[in-house]
Amino acid sequence: MEDRKYLTAGEVAERYRGAVSVGTLRNWRAMRVGPAFVKIGKAILYPVDGLDAWEKKNMVSCRASGRLAMTESDQA
Repeated sequence: MEDRKYLTAGEVAERYRGAVSVGTLRNWRAMRVGPAFVKIGKAILYPVDGLDAWEKKNMVSCRASGRLAMTESDQA
């Protein structure tokens, strides 16, 4: 049997250091946005691998501006 770990909404809020509250997770579930979850009876659980995938999907890549990429010899 596969050993999958699940987090409660409170644990997910802690994982994101309070930037995402339990209430926000509740709203996202109602709107069907945000990370995937499993509902078993009244329990709402978030699979850790689903949270990892959601984070990767929402990753914002930044690129260095032209000014920062210039070397000192380019500026002379």
